[in-house]
Amino acid sequence: MSDALILSPLDAIHRELGASFTDFAGWDMPVRYSSDLAEHHAVRTAAGIFDLSHMAEIYLVGPGSGAALDYALSGTLSTIPLGRAKYSLLLNDEGCILDDVVVYRTGDEEFMVVANAGNRFVAADAIRERARGFECVVRDDSDSVALIAVQGPNSATILAGVAGLEVEGLSELGYYRCLPARFGSTPMIIGRTGYTGEDGFELYIASSDAAELWRAVTVAGEGHGLEPCGLACRDTLRLEAGMPLYGHELNSILKPEQVNAARAVDLTKDNFVGREGVQAGVSAGAAVLVGLRSEGKRAGRADYAVHSNGRTIGTITSGALSPTLGYPIAFALVEPDFAELGTVVDIDVRGTAIPATVISLPFYSRKAQQ
Repeated sequence: MSDALILSPLDAIHRELGASFTDFAGWDMPVRYSSDLAEHHAVRTAAGIFDLSHMAEIYLVGPGSGAALDYALSGTLSTIPLGRAKYSLLLNDEGCILDDVVVYRTGDEEFMVVANAGNRFVAADAIRERARGFECVVRDDSDSVALIAVQGPNSATILAGVAGLEVEGLSELGYYRCLPARFGSTPMIIGRTGYTGEDGFELYIASSDAAELWRAVTVAGEGHGLEPCGLACRDTLRLEAGMPLYGHELNSILKPEQVNAARAVDLTKDNFVGREGVQAGVSAGAAVLVGLRSEGKRAGRADYAVHSNGRTIGTITSGALSPTLGYPIAFALVEPDFAELGTVVDIDVRGTAIPATVISLPFYSRKAQQ
């Protein structure tokens, strides 16, 4: 097998824009174009355009698609109305998290499951295996679908001005809803979804037409503050919004109740993979996910230890100096005795104990800022 990184269908555009790149789940993806801080603020105050073509798109088609997803995933997907989306979890037999996904109902007998890039084959193989015996076909279209996200308060205005984009009802589209659209002669899907904590849209289109769509959105964004944004600012945006990242806050040894994801599990369903494991609960003392706020400018980072009275009681999973809030924030997995709001712990930041307080999530909410 080749060790060469996978190139996005938008790779040439990113290089024209002078992007810096990083290896993300085997893809050569733009990490930034200008500065992490400038791109972060562009999304919070105006708009940013992201290439998310590394994400996986797995389709289920046929009259048994909904029932297959009800068995394969933690939530009830068969009852999602046409044009709706729902967050769900792919669990293993023990009830631990193999991936977190967003499921869109794109037809009466068609669903699109969007999985994380690093879990593409785990998710596709598991869904395909679990769908056996149901009247449906599972199709991994990840190689032929590109994903462009437009996020920020000006995103709706920008999309309304994209030349060649034909869509009805975009201005009325609610959160976690999707619409069919066309860009020129190419069919596509627009979801009012995102991973930034801002209003925004995710555009699913054939890879062959992605570059033309990116350029059209960029032209429409002139005068509206649209900036190309990389994965670095996407990470700080999602952290502020209290959104977990697989491999950091979620993994295959953690159960949903440990990471504030129990809402994504429907135990009223009679049968789904992982049900018995979830029902069994977690062991006494199992770590739970909390949000931490500290003062100053020194932020805890992934894998930094969390202490109380000199004893290690947890680990930082993600952390940063919040560009929007101006103080350090972090996710941490800690012993449950230290998870109560207001609890003060210490983060070991390169040998210095930095006090931090357990606070409610999310750290940032655009509604709270309005």
